[in-house]
Amino acid sequence: MASIHKDILLEAHPDDVWAAVRDFGAVHQRLAPGFVREARIDGEARIVTFANGTVARELLVDCDEPRRRLVYAVVSERVKHYNASVQVTADGDRRTRLIWIVDVLPHAIAAYIDAQMEQAALAMQKALGRHAA
Repeated sequence: MASIHKDILLEAHPDDVWAAVRDFGAVHQRLAPGFVREARIDGEARIVTFANGTVARELLVDCDEPRRRLVYAVVSERVKHYNASVQVTADGDRRTRLIWIVDVLPHAIAAYIDAQMEQAALAMQKALGRHAA
């Protein structure tokens, strides 16, 4: 299984970043606007339309408030397995470290997912605060 890790530094308070991450239905407005064009809630899932036209059904697995950790899975014909976690931690007084991990199968799709995560990280930095270093 491919495991892709992104460690994103943001010039924003962790409370503000967590508020955006945990707002599962507003990913297109608060967390990654521009990269995500539209999102709507459908039961415990969100249907997400990305800027490139791809549509994904993302199932909310867990939203752990004390740990500031959100976990979701993608249900798709294109992927055999897709599980993601996003965790928000403080990095000093006003900076945030957003740790995003995606485990995916088949391996052949990992390069595509990695490139998409890079674009999403840029959108997050723009929406929430620029990369610190």
